[in-house]
Amino acid sequence: MSQFRLARISLMLAAIGLNAAPVFLSSAQAQSKPAASASATAEAPKDVVRPEVFKLIDPNAIKDLMAKKNYAEVQDRITKVEALPNLSPFELYVINRMKISLGSATNNEAMTTTALEAVIATGRLNPTEQGDYLAALGNFAYNDKNYAKAIETYKRYQKVSPTPLKVRNALVRSYYLSGDFASARTELQAVIAEAEQAGKVPDAEDLRLYASASAKVKDMPAYVSALEKLVSHYPTDDYWTDLLNRAQSKPGFNNRHQLDYYRLEHAAIKTMAPEEYTEMAELDLIAGYPTEAKKVLDEGFAANVLGSGSDAAKHKQLRDKANKGAADDTKTIANGEANATKAKDGIALVNLGYAYVTMDQFDKGIGFMEQGIAKGVGKKADEAKLHLAEAYAMAGRKADAIKLFQTLSGNDGMSDLAKYWMLLINSPGKAGAPAAAPAAAPAPVAAK
Repeated sequence: MSQFRLARISLMLAAIGLNAAPVFLSSAQAQSKPAASASATAEAPKDVVRPEVFKLIDPNAIKDLMAKKNYAEVQDRITKVEALPNLSPFELYVINRMKISLGSATNNEAMTTTALEAVIATGRLNPTEQGDYLAALGNFAYNDKNYAKAIETYKRYQKVSPTPLKVRNALVRSYYLSGDFASARTELQAVIAEAEQAGKVPDAEDLRLYASASAKVKDMPAYVSALEKLVSHYPTDDYWTDLLNRAQSKPGFNNRHQLDYYRLEHAAIKTMAPEEYTEMAELDLIAGYPTEAKKVLDEGFAANVLGSGSDAAKHKQLRDKANKGAADDTKTIANGEANATKAKDGIALVNLGYAYVTMDQFDKGIGFMEQGIAKGVGKKADEAKLHLAEAYAMAGRKADAIKLFQTLSGNDGMSDLAKYWMLLINSPGKAGAPAAAPAAAPAPVAAK
């Protein structure tokens, strides 16, 4: 967030400082004419610039000097005119608008902000102009890390400007950086909801800020909700890992789903941690899927995550075991088809089918799994459906996978598992290759 900066002042705003020139010129000319009547002499027009003032800051001369970047001469003229006695409110107003132009052109923030405040205080600006000046003043305060003043100024802008949403992002970030996470979250919640209601994808930084602000106020359900939106629209390894770790840390999580969570993580992210590769492989071997274990370990070695360091020997030993099991399975798997078909229930057919799926024989494997579920699998119906849905997903049969995942529920981790598989299936692409995130984006919060 520290790298998020706002434009100090626009070129348009710099030019506004000289926009008083037409009235300034006509007023000066009117001042130089003889008085038309005694009453006119008694009360001079309010918006009048005296000849001695006009001589120093003739707008045409000032514009020419600014165009030539002769800022020293402009400053000298302003200094001299400010030394004149009894400057009228209108004369001060014109001078301050010129100081805004000069301060902006010379990066003199003190001059610019002081002049901005003075011009705003005159009450002479129309709502659009006043909004422009307030936005610029708020930006100066933001960039100077005076977030309290920035918030106050942006809120003033929203009250007077016909485009109140223009400073919303800056206001949100001012709230966040000032430590008012609750207000930042409230604003961001509305921003995200409005985008979704309009059929748009919420901005990535808005989602990250909402997640971070929610974590700051210890609203973990809101944080997880933001993570779900992030993995849906802007997937990264970090977001997926954080989300899946939180799902497994919920009360009531059943460890029998651990392998399936590893399968989802493996499908969702680019590179897993070393212990995740080995734990997934070990669980695959226990479950009777050595080919899946071999694939996972091969990927870990190819990514240079496994095979080095103090555990290199253990990694190699586990890989050798998986290689042998996969080779044996390839030779003997067909022999089990008859026995699986003759079994009283369909559990063996489901397991056999998933083994074929791990060998990339999707049609054959899914066929056996569907037969097994139709035959009946007793209390393991949800687990069998979960594995079939995973097989559909791996085979690219997205519609079938989603339809089956939608039938799964349970507070033991099954519901989240099905939900997150659907998020992955519907996401724009495999995690690890999203649009680059701004450097200032808040990092995911560690699961507790």
